[in-house]
Amino acid sequence: MIYNDNDTIIAPATPTGGALCVIRLSGERAIELCDEVFEGRKRLAESKTATAHYGLIKDEGQVVDDVVVTLYRAPHSYTGENSVEISAHGSRYVVGRILSLLLSRGARLAEAGEFTRRAFLAGRMDLSQAEAVADVIAADSRASHAVASTQMRGAYSEELAALRSKLLHITSLLELELDFSEEDVEFADRQELAQLLDVVRDRVESLQSSFRLGNVLKEGVTVAIAGRPNVGKSTLLNRLVGEDRAMVSDIAGTTRDTVEAVANIDGVMFRFVDTAGLHSTDDVLEQMGIERTAQALKKARIVLWITDNANFEEEDIMREFGDFRPSDEQAIYRVVNKIDLFGSGDCATSVRDLNMPMSATDIGRGAIRVSAKTGEGVEALVEVLKLAVDASAAYAGDVIVSNQRHYEALTQAREALDASLSAMREGLPSDLLSEEIRQVLYHLGSITGEISSEDILQNIFSKFCIGK
Repeated sequence: MIYNDNDTIIAPATPTGGALCVIRLSGERAIELCDEVFEGRKRLAESKTATAHYGLIKDEGQVVDDVVVTLYRAPHSYTGENSVEISAHGSRYVVGRILSLLLSRGARLAEAGEFTRRAFLAGRMDLSQAEAVADVIAADSRASHAVASTQMRGAYSEELAALRSKLLHITSLLELELDFSEEDVEFADRQELAQLLDVVRDRVESLQSSFRLGNVLKEGVTVAIAGRPNVGKSTLLNRLVGEDRAMVSDIAGTTRDTVEAVANIDGVMFRFVDTAGLHSTDDVLEQMGIERTAQALKKARIVLWITDNANFEEEDIMREFGDFRPSDEQAIYRVVNKIDLFGSGDCATSVRDLNMPMSATDIGRGAIRVSAKTGEGVEALVEVLKLAVDASAAYAGDVIVSNQRHYEALTQAREALDASLSAMREGLPSDLLSEEIRQVLYHLGSITGEISSEDILQNIFSKFCIGK
C-alpha cells in the first residue's frame, strides 16, 4: 500500500451498531472539511484546540444527526495533525451517511493503522509504543493490559534509549581514534569499554529473558488437562471455567478431540485444553484424538495429569505418560479426582510443583485432591495455578518484553554484543570493534523504529484495526 500522508483521512474509531460511534478525521484539511457539514454555535476554524462542540451534521440542509465534535489542532493531537473526532449515534446508517458526506468533500478512508502510523511518523511515539497501542486494544486480562500500558507509556523506549546512548558513546570514542590512527592514540579505555559492554549485554539479556513471561501474559497460559479416559477431565474443565464447554458422560472416550476454554484467574488469562483420554485403542478416531493430545501436551506450559485413584501406582503413572516427557519450561501437577467417591484422605491440600527431569518417584510424592463434580478441592487447585504465573512484575510497571519481533531483535543484539566482547578480548582494531557495536545499535534501533524499512512498517500497521 502506498500512503499519501498529505491526505485527510477518516474512519470510525469505534464499532458501529451501538449507542454511540466515534468517527475520526485527521489531516491538514480535517477542520475545514468538518466545518462544511457541521453546524454549531460557531465555526470550528474559529475555535481553540481541545474543545468540544455540540451541533448538527447536515446534508444540503437536512439534519443527519446531532453530534459532539472534539477539535484538536496540530501538533497537539494523537497524530500530530489537525484532527476532529465526531461522536455520533451508532446507527450504521448514520455513521455511513457521515462518512459519505466527508468522503465526498475530499477525505479518504483510512487504511488499517494509518492514524497510529502518522503518530509514529510525526514523532508522537516510537515504533514500540505504536505496537503497544494495538496490544492495549487487544488486551484481554489485567496482566496483558499492564504489560502493554507500560510499553505504551514509554518505559520500554526509555530503557532502550539509555542502552543506545551508552553504545553511541563507545562508538564515538572508537571512531574518534580512527581520525588519529596515524598517531596511535586511544581515547577509549579498553577495560572501561569492556565493563560498559558487559553492563549493556546483561540488560539486553534480561529483557530478552522477560519474553517468556511477557508472551504468557499476552497470549495466555496454556493448561493441558490430560489422563486416562473417564477420569473426569471434561468435568474439571467445566468446573474451572464455570460453564459447560466440554461434553460429559460416563462412557469412556467421550472426548475424541481437544476442547478449549478460557478463564481469567487473578488477572491472568488461562487457556484450558481438555484432551482425549490416553489409552491403547484400535479405533481410528480415538487414535487421532490421542495424537492431538500429544501435540497439546507439548505446547502446554502447565499439565494437569488427572487420575481417579488415590493409590495410583508409580509404574501406572509412567505407563500413562507413554512417550511424553516434559520440557524444563513445563510444570506438571498430578490431580486426583473423584474424592467424593473414595474420600480425600489426609492430603487434600498436598500440592507440589514437580522437579525436572520428571520420574515416577517425583510424580507419586504429591497430588492435589479434588472433586470436579462437587467442587471440593478445586479452590486449592486454582491457587496452585495462580502461583504458577507471577504477574507481580507487570503490575509493578517493570519492563517486560511481549512482542516476538522485539524478542528476535534483542536476541540478535545480544549475539552482536557477544561478538563485540570477543573482539575486545582479541584486541581487534577500532574500526572492526566499532562495526560490531554498530550492529548492536542497529538491532536495538529496529525495535523503536530509529532503524526501519517500509516493509516493516507496512507489516506492523496492517495488523491494526481501521480507525486506529
